[in-house]
Amino acid sequence: MYEAESGTMSDNTYTGYNFEFSEKSIRLGFIRKVYGILMLQLLATVGIIALFLYVDSVRLYSQQNPWMWYLALVMMMVTLIMLACCPDVRRRFPINFIVLVAFTLCEGFLLGALSSNYNQDAVIIAVGITAVVSAALTLFAFQTKWDFTAWGGMLFVFVIVLFCFGILCAIIQNKYATLAYSALGALLFSAYLVFDTQLMIGGRHKYSLSPEEYIFAALNLYLDIVQLFMFILTMVGSAQND
Repeated sequence: MYEAESGTMSDNTYTGYNFEFSEKSIRLGFIRKVYGILMLQLLATVGIIALFLYVDSVRLYSQQNPWMWYLALVMMMVTLIMLACCPDVRRRFPINFIVLVAFTLCEGFLLGALSSNYNQDAVIIAVGITAVVSAALTLFAFQTKWDFTAWGGMLFVFVIVLFCFGILCAIIQNKYATLAYSALGALLFSAYLVFDTQLMIGGRHKYSLSPEEYIFAALNLYLDIVQLFMFILTMVGSAQND
């Protein structure tokens, strides 16, 4: 991440309109690449969830072999750390795509296993709500004059508060506390989706991602949408159980 700055170029490189046009072209290409990768990740994830929901043999096999869950969880954490903490990995082709594919498949497997514990209608409703909310927040992030990129520290504090509240909810085991936790989590990751979208957009925002970080940008947006889906699924599932 770098702080957006304005400046001039020397006469022997780009000047005025040409430099601005070049910057916009690079940024637009970056955005298209990020959303292309993100769409493939989401399609793969939805496909895996559908297998768990509609193919009984897949669901039963995963339930009878819990080692698959632990393996997927470990691989998901390892690949996530590699992509988030190792710039050389996420910027080097083709290793960056290989690691991202492994992460997406592991995350999709875990989401499929989680979704299989809910009613099919609840999962479909949660997917639909997540899609609508994500699209609306993305449009908002592109159009709003508010700069959310300066809110990173505050959002991180809210994550810590939410984590502590989640531990409390796990201890007291109260339905209304769980609903409140899920609602707060959905709001928080809605804000994170706007934050990460504006980091990708760049331009007039205080902070932005380098165009080289297309894997990191797609990973951030994917994680925001996944977390949003999980919190919405918890709320929908709890409401249907009443």
